[in-house]
Amino acid sequence: MTEDRSRSLLELLVNISREVATALDLRTVLQRLLFAAIQYVGGERGSIVVMDDLGKPVDATIVYGKQLHEHTTQQLRDTVERGLAGWVIQRRKAALVPDTSKDERWLRRDDDSADKSGAKSALCVPLMARERLVGVLTLVHSVPNAFTEEHLDLMRAIADQASVAVLNARLYTESQRTARVMSSLAEGAAAINTSLELPDVWRRILNQTMQALQVETVALALIDSTTDDIVFQAAAGHNSGNIPGRHIKSGRGLTGMVVSNGFGLIVPNVDADERFSEVDKFGGIVMRAVAIVPIQTQGKVIGILEAINPISGAFDMDALLVLTGLGSLAGTTIQNAQFLERLKRAHERYRELFEDSVDPILITDWEGRVLEANRQAVILSGYTNDQLHTMSIDQLHEVKWNNTGLNFETLKRNDECNYESDLHQQNGGVIPIEVHAHRVEIEDSDSVQWILRDITERKELDALRKDMTDMIYHDIRSPLGNIVSSLEMMKDMLPENDETLLMMLNIARSSAGRIQRLVYSLLDTNRLESGQPIVDQHAIDPVALIRESVRDTERGVENREQTLENKANSVLPLIWVDVDMIYRVFINLIENAIKYTPMGGHIEVGAQTTDGMFVKFWVKDNGPGIPPQDRDRVFDKFTRLRGKNNNPSGIGIGLSFCKLAVLGHGGQIWVESELEKGTTFFLTLPVAQKKATGQLKRQTGRLTIKEDKP
Repeated sequence: MTEDRSRSLLELLVNISREVATALDLRTVLQRLLFAAIQYVGGERGSIVVMDDLGKPVDATIVYGKQLHEHTTQQLRDTVERGLAGWVIQRRKAALVPDTSKDERWLRRDDDSADKSGAKSALCVPLMARERLVGVLTLVHSVPNAFTEEHLDLMRAIADQASVAVLNARLYTESQRTARVMSSLAEGAAAINTSLELPDVWRRILNQTMQALQVETVALALIDSTTDDIVFQAAAGHNSGNIPGRHIKSGRGLTGMVVSNGFGLIVPNVDADERFSEVDKFGGIVMRAVAIVPIQTQGKVIGILEAINPISGAFDMDALLVLTGLGSLAGTTIQNAQFLERLKRAHERYRELFEDSVDPILITDWEGRVLEANRQAVILSGYTNDQLHTMSIDQLHEVKWNNTGLNFETLKRNDECNYESDLHQQNGGVIPIEVHAHRVEIEDSDSVQWILRDITERKELDALRKDMTDMIYHDIRSPLGNIVSSLEMMKDMLPENDETLLMMLNIARSSAGRIQRLVYSLLDTNRLESGQPIVDQHAIDPVALIRESVRDTERGVENREQTLENKANSVLPLIWVDVDMIYRVFINLIENAIKYTPMGGHIEVGAQTTDGMFVKFWVKDNGPGIPPQDRDRVFDKFTRLRGKNNNPSGIGIGLSFCKLAVLGHGGQIWVESELEKGTTFFLTLPVAQKKATGQLKRQTGRLTIKEDKP
């Protein structure tokens, strides 16, 4: 009897081994094993749940009689967590339940009630392979106490024989699934990346998603960078026309959850999932199941990819993995497409600015050959666009090689240069231009941009100003000298006790002095601009020079009820200067302070030594200050700042002359200002290396040196 039993068991194991050894597909192995177990052990129904290495259910087969039954993820979860199978998994021990109505380990379902199938008998054994739990096998008999310990031993033997086959089938299926996923992603990558036009990218992403997941509808949404809303950009499939343009507020619905968490999700039955709400619905689509994953790039979520209603009725177990991979591919491709679109817009904007510029613009290579020319270049030069493309930049204007460097070496090194030149027109004409050459990169090509600004009007204005200056100097100097001489003679002729006449004479002498200083400043400005050196220099006491300057501006201070404080009263080293020129510099700066300081304001003049090589001077006021945009141009010739009445004052020569005079002496001049608090002009002048050779001598409007007799 024992021999017969052993022989029967051996035959059983051989048959079981034969059933499961000839297949590698997991579902096939599970079905064959389960049908064989029912055949040899007994029972009307059974199930096999397969576990992964983390103890989570990955697949299952359920049989009722000879019919295979579908299962849900939730049913599997309930089975392994709370049912008899869960008890076996936790303890890794086989279990015999003679009567399910009397055993708490049995998970009771609707069909366990007495008016239906009622109490049953059950067997459950773990599938162990190489000390790893790979699953659990359960058989159920409709009659209580139908199963005995003998049946349990038989189940153990079947489990021992089949466990390795189940593990191998699971590993094989996982490898096949991985291969399918990789294949799908590779195909998706190849298809998605064939274009970087944004609408085309969206279409390809949607097509690949539909093809890979076999769903009815797919949709793609991106996050609005301004509002953080999720905005659907494109959709494909059944009734997808109403989806594009749909907005979902940040953080709302399943899409908001995916964006916030950065992880995808699958809802196999939207009616049974409380997370699904009205926000997630699309008009015209009856939603049954949905999968949503984030579209990510460089670790940042930029949108979502949504798959709706699998054609088979349920998503495959690798659906989320495939969709997540497609989302990652989509993120990179969409970002690249957006970069390309922004680049195209920038190029279009550059092209518009290039063509619409009021200045002629040319683009050349580093050989000087013209590559591009805008509309103004054609108009100003008189050449056609085709003609310009056959020319070099030095044919169009006189290149200042001292500025650009031979073969443009200096331009290459410094990236830009500026100079004035002449443009040669097609009709033989010549136009004065200001050239701004700048290194640029256009469409990955290292090039040079030449802006040729027509300065004809400026040159004409400069010539007019020069003519006016020359006229003022030549036509006014001689009669002005006669006036000054006459006033000096009248001083000695007037009675000393006639205060009214003396006062009128002093006013005339002061006004004549101001005119004379202006004339000499205009003359010095022209000389210094032409590069002539300052030759009439002497060693002079700066304190005495400032004292005379303050004295000659006291009347203007008194007229405006201001106070002028002279802080230059300490012993200072002699300075090496053209006395009259620097005297006029101080007069200009003090009169400028008087002009812009309000009635009753305060002006300060001072001086101090610096490093032994220069003496530093300053003129400070508490006027309205100079606006930041005007500070860099206050020393420009003919620049006139606006006073309190918003009207420009003066002819714009004074500060320009001051700068030329100070720089001509090897010193520096600059301005510091704060709105509504005042302005300070600073200048430095060189210390004399010689002894004083004379004393200051006053003349009307001038200050000179009276040489000491040897």
